[in-house]
Amino acid sequence: MMPNVVPIPDKRCDSEKITINLGPVDLGRVDLLVQDGFYANRSDLIRTAIRNQLANHADEMAQSMSRQTFELGLIDLDAATLERTRQAGERLSIRVVGLVRIAPDVTPDLARATIASLTVLGTVQASRAVKKALADRFF
Repeated sequence: MMPNVVPIPDKRCDSEKITINLGPVDLGRVDLLVQDGFYANRSDLIRTAIRNQLANHADEMAQSMSRQTFELGLIDLDAATLERTRQAGERLSIRVVGLVRIAPDVTPDLARATIASLTVLGTVQASRAVKKALADRFF
């Protein structure tokens, strides 16, 4: 298991914005359900639909994550953690479904010295300099 892995609850306070394209008929159907009070707004319907589809495929996702050895949740990496990794002569191969946060105290050199690869199905939060330093290690 990766250091500092924290499960993310289903309902988080922060979210990632995505853009989707819908045809006019589907959009009209969404608006009709919103107008009739089934959903508070378009986003509410879309979030609900996505959660329902994710629940429908929960077994397949669990098998895939197990097969591909992904961690699920939040990984927090700070300078102290990465320094311990470097002192141990280790390098991290990070594979996560969720969020990887690389703290502001992590320098680009420290990130490159300790992170061998980074596969994130979700979001990476890090400084521009750290993201640039790790650009060739993202998969």
